[in-house]
This record gives sequence, structure tokens and C-alpha cells, in this order.
Amino acid sequence: MTQVANRDRERPKVTRAARFRSRWPDRIGYVAAAALFLYGLANVYWALGGDGFPFGAEDANPEYSAFEDTPANTLAPVLAALLLPASAVALLMALPGRRRVPRNVLLGCTWCFVAVTLAAFADFRLLGNLAYAVMLQIGAINWTVVNQFFLVVSAGLMAATALAYQRRLRNACGNCGRTDGGPDWTSPAEAARWGRKAVRIAVIIPFVYASTRWAWALGIPLGISDKLWEEGKEDHLWYWGAGLATLGALGALLTLGLVQRWGEIFPRWMLGLRGKRVPPLLAIIPASLVSLLITIAGVMYIRLEIQGKFDNQSEDWGTTVPEMFWPLWGAALATATLAYHLRRRGRCKRCGRL
Repeated sequence: MTQVANRDRERPKVTRAARFRSRWPDRIGYVAAAALFLYGLANVYWALGGDGFPFGAEDANPEYSAFEDTPANTLAPVLAALLLPASAVALLMALPGRRRVPRNVLLGCTWCFVAVTLAAFADFRLLGNLAYAVMLQIGAINWTVVNQFFLVVSAGLMAATALAYQRRLRNACGNCGRTDGGPDWTSPAEAARWGRKAVRIAVIIPFVYASTRWAWALGIPLGISDKLWEEGKEDHLWYWGAGLATLGALGALLTLGLVQRWGEIFPRWMLGLRGKRVPPLLAIIPASLVSLLITIAGVMYIRLEIQGKFDNQSEDWGTTVPEMFWPLWGAALATATLAYHLRRRGRCKRCGRL
């Protein structure tokens, strides 16, 4: 009782907006259930013959799809059967109290839904459109990519619902996940230790990928046949590839900010900001987004390899093999981002724990 009383006295005063944000665990499950249900109904419409189904044979670029030749009347019912039960699972996890459905069933269904959604229905076009947007080359955002975005958001809402549910089951704070006497690995000192290891991996892998693209732009056909290099040269493709690789390399350098002082305090050369505290979300949000999109893109390349799409490209390994390490890059970046969050989160605005 004394510990709780002391924590209540130490709890900082927060604004109404901050208090509202700290209550996300109480609402996220209902948001996820509604989103999944509505998108499930859309797939019911497509299953009944409605126009506009975005996946499978109707995909604008079916060669990237896991369901390249699957018609809408086959794939839409599958998606509806995936989304509508997921909506019910999200609702069960959101409702207060304990449900009769075993928690392992609910959590198992959740993570299976997230894995299938990200591995089978999303691909590197999400990352590509983001990269070209940064380069001020707005790509053709087609209907398939828009629906991939819907599915990825749905998977994210589902994962957040499961996280809030797990915290509630172990009587942890829903906002920060901390308990009295929590695990040591979440302490700032421990997070700094394993976060540095994750950053090393997250920096090395993109430079390995970038080295092949820079080589092509410099006239060195590293990992590709002379024929393919000449074809790309005619379309100036290798210069665009070098530009994208440079973005990846710059992103890798920015990853160092997750363990360096300039990732917490703006450096002197940033006029108007020098010496000020870097808002944690300024690093956490983009790093989390990029780690997710990189992982999705890398999984797509692995999937295409398993499907045999690259069997005749043994001479052109440079176009695919570096990308197959992207899931490791994404996982390392996500881990480094988590460590950065744990080091900088401070006192919880909901429970007051530090």
C-alpha cells in the first residue's frame, strides 16, 4: 500500500490529451473489431460478385502476388472468412473480464492472422511507394496498394489489441506494460545494452544491399549478367536504384541515433532546435513504420523464391539475394526502436511507474 501511495504522489500531472492517449488499451480492441468487420463485409460483397476486388487475378501487378491466378470468387470468400472471425477475436479480447475462450486460442488466432496478412497479401510495393514519395516521385498508387494498406493497418490494430489483452491478463499497466518488480531486460541500462547490438545489424544489412546498387550505377555489374546490366543502363534504371539505395543507407545512418546522444538531444548545427530534447515519437514512429515495411518486402522476396519465380536468375543473384536479408534488417530495426522507447519512456502517465 505504501508503494502504491508513493507512486500516486510521484505521478506527474498530465494534460487531458495525454491522459486520453494513455487510455488506448481500453479502446483499441473495439476499433480493431470494427475495422476488421467492415473490411470483412467488403470482401463478402466481392465474394458475391461485386466489382473492385483488389487481389489475386485482379491485382494490378499479379506477378508480385501470392495468388497470381486466383479469381475473385475464390479469394474474396477466403479473405472474408479470415477477417470476420478475426473481428470476433478482437472483440473478445477487448471486452473486460476473462472470457471462456482460452487465451492461447485467442492469441494464437491473432498472431496467425497477422502473419498471414503480412506475408501473403502485402508486398514491397508499400515500401516502394513510400521511397518514391520521399524522392518526390509519386508512384501510381493503385487500388491494390490501397487495400494492402488497409490490411496492414488491420493487422497492426489486431496486434495492439493482443498486446493490451496480454497486459491485462498479467495485471500490468495497459499503457506501459510495467508491473511492480518487472523484468530486468526492460530497464534503461539493459535496453541500452541489447539495443546497441540490434543497431549494428540494422546498419550493416542496408549497406550490403546498397553496395550492389551503387556498383551498378558506377558501371560494375555486381551480381547481375552483362545483358541485364545493359538493359537497365538503357532505361537509366541503375541510377534510380542507386538513389533508392542511398535512401536506405541514409536511413541506416539515422538508425545510429537510436543509441547516440544526437538521437535524444538535437545537435548544435540544427539552428532553432540545438540543445532541445528530441521528442521520442519523432524517432519511434518512422523507425517502426520502416521496420514493418522492410520486413514485408523481404518476406515477399523469400516467398517468390519459394514459389520458384527466381529459378532462372542464378546469374542475377544481386537483384534478389540482398533483399532476402531484409526481414533480419526489419527485425533488428524494430528491436533497436523498442530499446530506444524503453530508455526514453520515463514515468508512465497512467500508472506512475518509472
